Amino acid sequence: MTIYSYSRLTVYEQCPLKFKFRYIDKLIPEFEKTLESHLGSIVHQTLEWFYIQIKEKNITPDIEQMMMYYSKKWEENFTEEIKNVKKELTEKDYFNKGIKFLVDYYLKNKPFKDNTLEVEKRVTINLGENGKHKLQGFIDRLSYNPETDEFEIHDYKTANNLPQKKKIKGDKQLALYSIAVKELFGKDKKVCLTWHYLSHNLKVQVRKTEEEIEELKKEIIRLIRKIEEEKEFPYKKSALCQWCGYKKICPAWKPETRELEKFPTIRKYIKD
Repeated sequence: MTIYSYSRLTVYEQCPLKFKFRYIDKLIPEFEKTLESHLGSIVHQTLEWFYIQIKEKNITPDIEQMMMYYSKKWEENFTEEIKNVKKELTEKDYFNKGIKFLVDYYLKNKPFKDNTLEVEKRVTINLGENGKHKLQGFIDRLSYNPETDEFEIHDYKTANNLPQKKKIKGDKQLALYSIAVKELFGKDKKVCLTWHYLSHNLKVQVRKTEEEIEELKKEIIRLIRKIEEEKEFPYKKSALCQWCGYKKICPAWKPETRELEKFPTIRKYIKD
């Protein structure tokens, strides 16, 4: 039995060939990290540290302490091998973005009396069928709101884009994590899915019905079966290709392939 992660499933949906390169062929990408992913990682580490101080030490760090921690972790984890995809932005630009994200978050959410239970909580999700299909993942932060009697799953987003509410509501990751939360605390418990879009200083909350969760389970099982039955693993070109570490070996980016794509019907005459 293979235990999947949401990120692994997402890679397949974005590009089956990238999935094959990473998880089946286990090829080492040209680069492991981009400045965007470095920014996301350090912001997440900083917020994890911040809430651990509150939860375990009953100390709320001030905003200067948060900035000191962020700066320290940025320097400790930064290497010259990190890929800069958007050449118009520098490392300093990304670093300063993180400062703004954290300052805005701090001022908006203080005094942080939201009853945090866990940070970076590892969960395993049983999708049914006698435990044959399972997912595992990490919840950025889990809290309990006594006023609404809800468990809140928090997720931090550092990307610039702000999806439409319909797309956010269709997000699968936190809905899947809510299954694990109910298994831990009780099937009858209410769960609120909460996204923090840090680039926009915006919090969005969604609540799922039991019917929606059951349909999601079936959808994920169908996706896992599709992956396990996949034979071709075709590439799928998109804007995400510029952040892909396999671009140099991907047939979608060979010069002859780009020329052929001007005449898509010719593809059937080409021998691989």
